[in-house]
Amino acid sequence: MMNTDLIEVSGLSVELVRKPIKNLHIGVYPPQGRVRVAAPPAISEDAIRVAIVTRLGWIKKKQREFAGQAREPERRFVSGETHYLWGTPLRLQVRPTGSSGCQIFRNGADRLIMVTPPEAMTSQKARWLSDWYREELKGRASPRVERWAGILGVPLPRWGVRFMRTKWGSCNPEKHLVWLNLDLAKKPSQALDYVVLHEMAHFISRRHDDLFIAVLDRHMPGWRQVRADLNGLPLSFSSR
Repeated sequence: MMNTDLIEVSGLSVELVRKPIKNLHIGVYPPQGRVRVAAPPAISEDAIRVAIVTRLGWIKKKQREFAGQAREPERRFVSGETHYLWGTPLRLQVRPTGSSGCQIFRNGADRLIMVTPPEAMTSQKARWLSDWYREELKGRASPRVERWAGILGVPLPRWGVRFMRTKWGSCNPEKHLVWLNLDLAKKPSQALDYVVLHEMAHFISRRHDDLFIAVLDRHMPGWRQVRADLNGLPLSFSSR
């Protein structure tokens, strides 16, 4: 069971969530740099405040990064909008249909066709396009997960796709599970390769230590530039 409060620490408004976890976690989330602390019930509020003050420099740095990072404009899913697939801009064309469903497909090098009922709401179009991106990402990620499992000599993990606010991927070595950010379908393919390798390297080393870095250096010597390019791309607009 979770209990949520708002506290103020050094001029920051902090969302404090009490939940049954082992360790305290401080997070800073886009787009406004919201600060959220998840803490087990046994940790006192004074100890939480000390932890926040200790990380204050890092928190401010993350907030500045979010404030300065470019963002995609809000999408209305109308003809003429630009949407991205694997780093390529595609001009959206919305076509009406008499059926209740939606069809989405790429047409040529620079067109994205969305066939929807005329009465479809913006939120419905957003869900349909999100589902389409999910399938595109799954199709391209599946062989990469298999490939990197073979190269790294680790068992093939369970993996999935979900929307993430602050991470391109995550790994749970205990559950042998990898998650990929849905927005990777919009980014260049080499970014997907890097994220899959990065997360699966955690099956060799759970930390970002010398062993972990050595795995990346050996199998993708240019990973630092790929990471920099990925982190420099606009963040998605999302109200979620």
